[in-house]
Order: sequence, then structure tokens, then C-alpha cells
Amino acid sequence: MTCTKHWKNPMSLGRITTLAALTASMALASFASAGAVPPVATKRIATGFNYPTFVTHAPGDTSRLFVLEKRGVIKIINLADNTVLATPFLNIDPIVTGGTSVSDEQGLLGLAFHPDYDTNGYFFVYYTTASANVVSRYQVSSDPNVALTTGQVIISWTDPFINHNGGWMDFGPDGYLYIGTGDGGSANDPGNRAQTITSMKLGKMLRIIPDVVDSVAPHYTNPSDNPFVGITGDDEIWFYGLRNPWRNSFDRATGDLWIGDVGQNAIEEINFVPAGQKGLNFGWRCMEGMSCTGLTGCTCNDNALTDPIKTHAHAAGTNGGFCITGGYVYRGCAYPELDGTYFYADYSSNNVWSLKYDGRTLSDFTVRNSQITPSIEGFTVNQIASFGEDANGEIYIVDHGSATAGAIFKIIPDAGEATCVVPNPADLDNDGDVDAADLSILLGAWGSTGPGDFDNDGDVDAADLSVLLGAWTF
Repeated sequence: MTCTKHWKNPMSLGRITTLAALTASMALASFASAGAVPPVATKRIATGFNYPTFVTHAPGDTSRLFVLEKRGVIKIINLADNTVLATPFLNIDPIVTGGTSVSDEQGLLGLAFHPDYDTNGYFFVYYTTASANVVSRYQVSSDPNVALTTGQVIISWTDPFINHNGGWMDFGPDGYLYIGTGDGGSANDPGNRAQTITSMKLGKMLRIIPDVVDSVAPHYTNPSDNPFVGITGDDEIWFYGLRNPWRNSFDRATGDLWIGDVGQNAIEEINFVPAGQKGLNFGWRCMEGMSCTGLTGCTCNDNALTDPIKTHAHAAGTNGGFCITGGYVYRGCAYPELDGTYFYADYSSNNVWSLKYDGRTLSDFTVRNSQITPSIEGFTVNQIASFGEDANGEIYIVDHGSATAGAIFKIIPDAGEATCVVPNPADLDNDGDVDAADLSILLGAWGSTGPGDFDNDGDVDAADLSVLLGAWTF
């Protein structure tokens, strides 16, 4: 069976611009879980969405969530009271659907806010058309809850079939835009597109700089350290050999990248990439999980291929899956015992799992079905199309639902939703104030990696000093 989402018709990390995005590694390092894996629950915070596909936040924005609907609409949830604003943030329905229903795996699939959104107002959307996948840039209007409707296509590529579109985007810790693309569809990647690195953007993880704002295409450049710059291969490629990377995420504390890659006939997989590692080949269409596909033109079990860290066979039961939905590593403050726990799910089986991985050893693998799939109010959580984060690192679930019943749920402590005060990472001595003592700590680490390296670039420098001074307690 070819695995599809069977949809009915109808970070972020990046350049650090706010202190709220810096909470994870500093504030929660001492809360590593010990003993039993902490249980969780879910709470429904909003419903009535038309086949939602993703939920996310703008950098540093703790008051709102942005929900994508596959027909081409972005709506806003006001987190003060969990109401959905009546006016959409963006409506590009005519561009995405062309006036018809959005079939199967097509539609508005991805959203990424520019790391400097608070100053430039730019955000990027990933959507499908009849024969192409498109990434376009839009800009917020003078009303922070409404975007301008005129966009600029940044990058697009031809897609021969309607399925396997990928659709995830986010800005990485380096400030560049990462774009996960599917292999172009049909079954078994008949054009071997995922393994083709020249003139083929399908089955890849792309990495670009989308900051060219003028009237002449292209409207992006390629980072000079992309693996194929200057040699054979498309300059946009960061990784390749992916089938349909459906929901990926950066760990906001470490910069590591997690990839949920949907399988073909037998295996779903989770891939893990340490921060900064590039040029990896994840093996499709030669490998599905840890198994050889037997397709022509392939060398299986090649040492040059990168294996997944976790797989799920196409099977019934709590360990089986058919359509993986990648998730997020928990870095919130409401449930510190969960720090470092990765949550993910399966769209078709409705299984939900969590685990920890330190780059060498996988631990704390847990089936979360009975904890997550019912909510504390008794609502059913199923058809998990995506996970998402708010600005504080709390994790949300996108329940695909229907044209009227798509919903957003929040993962909360099993004892009930907890409130927490996000620590100020610039308060290096944790005394409640950003003052001369914190400045002294930062200056003591000047020029090296240490306390005060807020942007994680390997040096405590003027940029980090600016962050600290911006948070100074007067």
C-alpha cells in the first residue's frame, strides 16, 4: 500500500530577535527527567478550522498562534482567551485552489516567519498549484493581525504528481530558510528524483537565503557552505534521499534537526541530524527505513547512507504506523520534567509516541495514546496532521478533522494546565535582574563559547552584548 495522508477535499529558531526564544537550554538544563517517564494530557484550545495543516508562532510573539488551512487561509488564535479572530491573517485561496477543491496532499502546507519579522514583517508560505510547489514571501500590513495579499514567489519547482509534496519550512539557527520537499509522487519514486542532485529539487532538504528584495529573479541566494556549491549538484540542496518529509523541526535548545519521513509500503522513519551537519543522503528510493527496496539502479546498505534513528512497521498495534507525522522536542517551562522529550505521531493509526535521543542512544520510548488522544474535556484527538510550538516552547497538536471540525490541542501536564514564568536568559546569575553582575559574566566569556553566547554562534561578542543590554533591568 502506498502511504498517503488521505486528506479530504475541502523554527522558530534562526537569528535570535527576542529573549523569549532563548529559554530552553539555560532555564531547563537542571530539569532532566529521572525515573518514570512523565505522563501528559491534552487540552483543546480552538476548533472550527477547515482541514488545518500546521500551527506556529511569530518570533517572540507569546500572545498568538497562526493556523494554516489547506485551502489557502491562515487564521490567528488569540492565546489570551483562545478565540479565533474573525478576519484571517492571510487568504490566498484563489492562488492555492484556483477556485476548486484541494485534493489529497495538496494545498497550503508550510509557514515560516522571518527571524527579523518584528522589524521587516516578512513571512513565507509553501503551497501547491496544479503542477508545481511554490514558496512565496508575504508581508504583514499596518494591522498586525492582517497581512498584505500581494506576494512574491521566491522559489518554485515542477511537481509531476499530486502527492508527496513535503511542505515544511523553518529558519534554522543559522538564519537560513530550510525547505523540505517530497519526491514528487506516484509510488516508488519512478524518476529516481530523490537521488538525483542535478536540476531536481524533489526529495530534498533545501537551504536558501530568501532576502533578495528586488524586481529581478531569483529572489534568493544560496549559502556558500551548502554542500554542492562549486561542484556537481544543485546549490540549494542541503540533504537528499527523502521520500516525503512530513513535519520536521529544529530543537530550539541544540539546533539539531528532526525529520519525519513517510514510508512507501513497509516502514515509517524518524531521522535525526546533529546541528550543522550537511550533505547527508537518507537513502530513498534505495532504502525504506533500514530495508532495501530492491528497486533498480540502487546500492543498498551503503555506508554513505544515513540510517533513521527510529522506525515503525506498517502494522496494527501501538508500535505500528502508516503515515508518520514528525513533531518537536519539548523545551517549554510548564512541564520541565519533559525537557528534551521528542513527541511525534502517525496520521493513519492515531498512535502517538515520545522518546529521547542524545545523538548516540535512544531512550524513554513511550506510547502516549491513552494520555494524548482523549483530551481532558473528553474531545477526541485524531488525524494528527502536524505538531507545532508557541514562543515559549509549549507543544500543540493539529487535528486535521474536517471542513468544520479541525482543531488545535495543547500538550499539558497530566495534572492540568500549568502556568509558568519564562525565565530571562540574559539573567545569567538568576537573581531576577539583568544588571552589572550579568554583564561581568558575559564579559568574562568574551570571544569564546560560554555564558552569554545568546545566538549560539560560538563567540560571545557585540551581538550578545546587545541582547543583554536590551534586557537590562532599570
